[in-house]
This record gives sequence, C-alpha cells and structure tokens, in this order.
Amino acid sequence: MYLSKEEERILNGEEGYARQKSMEILASLGDIYGADKLIPVTSCQIAGASYKTIGDAGLFFISEFAKTSKIRVKATLNPIGMDSIGWQRMKIKREFAEKQLEILDAYLKMGIDCSCTCTPYLIGNKPDCGEHIAWSESSAISFANSVLGAKTNREGGPSSLASSIIGKTPNYGFHLERNRKAGIIIDVKTEIKKFSDVGALGNYVGTIIGNKIPYFKNLSLDSDKLKSLGASMAASGSVALYHVEGITPESNKAIDDDLEKIEVGKEEIEESKCKLNSSDDMELICIGCPHCSVGEVKEALNIFKKEGRTFKGDIWICTSRYVKNELERTGIAQELEKYAKLLADTCMVVAPIEDNYSRTATNSGKAAVYLPSLCKQKVRFGDLESLIKDFN
Repeated sequence: MYLSKEEERILNGEEGYARQKSMEILASLGDIYGADKLIPVTSCQIAGASYKTIGDAGLFFISEFAKTSKIRVKATLNPIGMDSIGWQRMKIKREFAEKQLEILDAYLKMGIDCSCTCTPYLIGNKPDCGEHIAWSESSAISFANSVLGAKTNREGGPSSLASSIIGKTPNYGFHLERNRKAGIIIDVKTEIKKFSDVGALGNYVGTIIGNKIPYFKNLSLDSDKLKSLGASMAASGSVALYHVEGITPESNKAIDDDLEKIEVGKEEIEESKCKLNSSDDMELICIGCPHCSVGEVKEALNIFKKEGRTFKGDIWICTSRYVKNELERTGIAQELEKYAKLLADTCMVVAPIEDNYSRTATNSGKAAVYLPSLCKQKVRFGDLESLIKDFN
C-alpha cells in the first residue's frame, strides 16, 4: 500500500509511539486487504470499551496510548460494562466499577467523546451519505452503511482507534463502490411488525447468507426497526451492509445482475424465533440492544402502562446518556422508573449480568444470539408485550 512521505514519517516513529503504532495497524490492514492507499475519514466509532470484554490487557493497551496521543477526527465510544453513574443499581462489583472507570478515563484523555453508545447516529455522530468513516460496532456499522449510506468496513476496536488518531483508514472493502452491490435478494412474504419479528428475520437471513449483501423486497420498516434488523444480521452472520427496496439510499443502484432469490415467510420467522429461545423462565427482561431511541422508550412505557402493574423481577431499558437525559428532562424517565430501570452507557451483552442472573428475556435478535455465549444466559425471546405478561 502506498504511503505518503508524511505517513512514512509517522510509521518511522517521528511523531511518537501512539501515532507510530496506529500507523502500523492501518498499514498492516491495508497490505492484508490490498488497499491502494489511506483515505481521510470524518468520524470513528470505537469498540473495546467494556472491562468485561477487554480485561486488564485492554486497559493497559488503552492507557499506554492515552499517555501520548490525541484523536484527530470526531470519535465516539461504544457501551461500557455498566451505567457509569448508576452502576450500583446493576449490582456491579466495586472492583469491576473501578477498572471500568479507569478505561473511561483513558479514552477521555485522548479526546474521545465517551458517550458510551452503540447508536452514535442518534446523538450527533451521524455521517452523510457517501462519507468515509471508520466504525467498529457491528450494529452501528450496519446502520451507517445501509441506512445512512456512509462507507465503513467492519473495523475492530484497535483499528478504529488507530483511525481516530491518524484521521485515515485503508481504502478497500465497502469504501469502494464496486463492493457495495447486492449479492442476494430476500423476498419477504409475511408481515414484519414487532421487534421480535425483525430480530427473527435478521437472525434467519444472517444465518443463511453469511457475508453476502442482501437486498430486501416487500419490507417496510422505520429507522428503529432497521437498526434492529441490521444488528441481528450482523450478530448471526457477517452482514455489514444491506439494502431495502425503496427505503435505503443506495437501493436504486444496488442490483447489477440477476441474483439468487430467497423467500422468507411466516414459517421461517417462527422457526427463527424458536431457535433463539432456550428458556421459558426469566429473571431479567432487558431491551436496548442496540440502544433504545426516545421513541422506543416511549413505546415501552405505553406497554407497561397498558399492563398496569409493577413487577417483582428486574427490567432494564438500555439507552445512551444523551437519550436518558432527554427523557429525564421531559419527565418520561421518572414515569418509566415505576416499572423498570432506565440505564445509560451499557447493555446486557457487555455488562457482567452472569454474576446475578442466569435467565434473561429480550426482544433483541442480536442480544438473543450473544447472551448464551458471552453472558452464560438461557434466553427467552419475544416481543416486550408478551414477555411482561408472563413476568411476575
């Protein structure tokens, strides 16, 4: 991969340790994937923020970078392993909390916006169609590529951090127009209404197509459900870009050739829901993977009010600090707290919920995939309305 004289100076260590290591990461990726050069990016989304997932080794790596580096472009941080203010409400151990706050402090020293969310596009980090970015959270990557029309590869935490420090990324993969075309058509033959329907659809499609780019026909979803669809496909497969006919910005130019077509009906959706279920019982209900928007929280509150009772078990609604602050300003958060805990900065997948729970219910297709392996959970999967009806 070609490097400019300035980039070579950075690689040779003339601008310090952190920038040298960052350039080494980007140059290596470029060589591996056949990139011709580095290109500027306008923003980064950095994963690798929860102490649960990165541990002491990750804390050391980030702390070393923080000693000598500052970011060069807008960068937001992924969810951490707890609510940074209300971690005791989650029954988090103090030792974990202290380590987690050290990680947060290291990122802050680099100038990173520690908004701790997987939905940066809901809090101001919203790239325009065609912008080159370097994001590293699977659901955010999918939303940016698919719904916003921005261009990012499926970065890892270290490579997105490196891009935020250098301000560039290797020019390969989804940064190139030729690699953004659809590879398979998904013809939806049943109604997709609830979040559990969307999660089941995403899980089914992601499982059968792997890393192909799907083009959906006969599918009408709002942005919240598109967020859920992409998250589920990224978790069950390796889907980082999808098109929806008449909705997503590149759908009108996504098909060049005759493509294989797969029909998905009610039978496939129900089969997918069944596979995501591993428990009839539940100790915790958790939604917000990806983080809930204001609209999703309002919808959840309406469901709780319709049920008209409080619950003995725990219910978590996970969102960003920005959204939580907005909900507190309007009084919605205070009303919601009668029924559930509104948590910011975290979600059930990256938090150590296995310390306190073994059976978790969710309406998230992404969470239903990750909870058994990452959190040792048995999962009850379904729409929120049906889950709370069975919750004591």
